[in-house]
Amino acid sequence: MPTCATAETVLRTRLNADIRSTDPGTNRDANTDGVVAHMVEGLVAFREDTSIGPMLAESWNVSNDGKTYTFHLRKGVKFHNGATMTAEDVVWSLKRWLDPATQWRCLSEFGPSGIARIERIEAPDPQTVAVTLDQPTALFLPTLARPDCGQTAIIHRDSVGPDGKWIAPVGTGPFKLGEWKRGQYIDVARFDNYASRNGPRSGYAGAKTAEVDRVRFNVIPDSSAAKAGLLSGSLDAISALGVPDLEDLKSRPEVQISVTPALGLTGILFQTRDPLLKDVRIRRAIALCLDTAQIADVVMQGTARANNSALPIGSPFYGEVQAHGYTQNIAEAKKLLVEAGYRGQPIKMIANKRYGFVFDSAVLVQAMAQALGINIEIEVLDWATQLDRYNRGDYQAMAFVYSARLDPSLSFEMLTGPKATQPRKVWDNPEVQEMLRQSMMTDDTAKRQALFDEMHRRFIKDVPMIVLFNGAELAALRKNIKGYAGWLYPQPRFWGVSVQ
Repeated sequence: MPTCATAETVLRTRLNADIRSTDPGTNRDANTDGVVAHMVEGLVAFREDTSIGPMLAESWNVSNDGKTYTFHLRKGVKFHNGATMTAEDVVWSLKRWLDPATQWRCLSEFGPSGIARIERIEAPDPQTVAVTLDQPTALFLPTLARPDCGQTAIIHRDSVGPDGKWIAPVGTGPFKLGEWKRGQYIDVARFDNYASRNGPRSGYAGAKTAEVDRVRFNVIPDSSAAKAGLLSGSLDAISALGVPDLEDLKSRPEVQISVTPALGLTGILFQTRDPLLKDVRIRRAIALCLDTAQIADVVMQGTARANNSALPIGSPFYGEVQAHGYTQNIAEAKKLLVEAGYRGQPIKMIANKRYGFVFDSAVLVQAMAQALGINIEIEVLDWATQLDRYNRGDYQAMAFVYSARLDPSLSFEMLTGPKATQPRKVWDNPEVQEMLRQSMMTDDTAKRQALFDEMHRRFIKDVPMIVLFNGAELAALRKNIKGYAGWLYPQPRFWGVSVQ
């Protein structure tokens, strides 16, 4: 008796906007990165705890001077076109990323003002690739692994045409490109010849198994329409769930919720060159009048913990030192205001309503400060205008959110720098900038930890901003979805996920 063909299994999820391209790390945004990550892989990848693990490289060695990385490639890795990956493919891919014509996002990291310059890329044999830098840096592997850099994907040259123009990703990932109907959906289909690593799934590293035949990313800009789709069963998963939708979906028997601590920073920025806020006593008084635990709990409905450190709670470098921040102390705050001669002058705080949790945080900060006689006025701007003001440093105070950074040096780098040349930076402290430089040079964990500890102490002392919390990654899934797990980076992973 002939058997019936097994029905195709499709997992249907949602994007709030279409992807920009399928070319990793070039014409990109967060949605693009998340979809493309199912199709391509790099030599190394971020693990769950933000450490670096092997991916297409089986292992690597670093020379004594810290300048040459020798990667030993995994054997038997297949591209989506059936070709076997060799060192020649790795060299070709790396050189393509370094070609200015490719417009790779992370090219500047290997330019004159970046972390290091790549001097040579060589393949001594078909399973080995050596990359030589002009100086040692702790950020070489983390930069290769960055999702916004397309994980520095190793792709087959069939991905581009004879003229070098991009066609489609011929990668090594557990899924390959299916149909892309612009503005409607993009499909990724199971790659049957995928060579998975052993060990558990961990971040973008570890085992990756396609448990469904196809993942369809539906473009649904409206969050209420996406929620309705999940409840009706036309969608199986929604990532980047908004906090307001959480309570309702929690009570639905057909829905399961995934809550994962995140790496982003939500907080209040201060312009330390402002005539009023240049006085650290006023900035500290604002910090000491806040109950940040209450703010985090109210705004995030119990899904996030307060954190005053520039390092997110999920970082392996977050320890006892980072856990010490600001403790609410009204008496001390009042004393500082008297010493500073503050007499109720208004402080204008910019906020936006695109990110509801940021606006809600601003309102609570305003109320707590008002109880102490600090006069904060909230000015609501659209996100694009606020971002422009941020980049120009044109504000007194600002409620703001920073996206995830997977390396601790980069968490501090987004905050600290010379305002004269980088006005978007909130923390201009030359001694800290030197510590940051050192943290980017050494890969000695103990030395880096000591630097980050001292930077944290100075961050709390200088009060260039008040970090409130890191937030959470929230996802809602139908009950028949098994194996989904969020992680610190705000991107869903649909390998290891099945529809039952």
